[in-house]
Amino acid sequence: MEIKIRDEYIRLGQAMKLAGLVENGVEAKDVITDGEVTVNGETETRRGKKLLDGDSFSYGGKTVTVRAGGGPTQE
Repeated sequence: MEIKIRDEYIRLGQAMKLAGLVENGVEAKDVITDGEVTVNGETETRRGKKLLDGDSFSYGGKTVTVRAGGGPTQE
């Protein structure tokens, strides 16, 4: 799955909401701080981690790639 962003970066918690992997920021914070999310293959515990074009994150068996230019939309 891919999400498109219009800015240079998106924060991890926002990206998870945009991708529909979590319902809200509280849920994003909980799963990120519990070490359940990886960014580019590494466990990430910072909700504010900046994701750039080409970065990918995984949670709950789903992987999402961030693409710049456009959006924010979801494909």
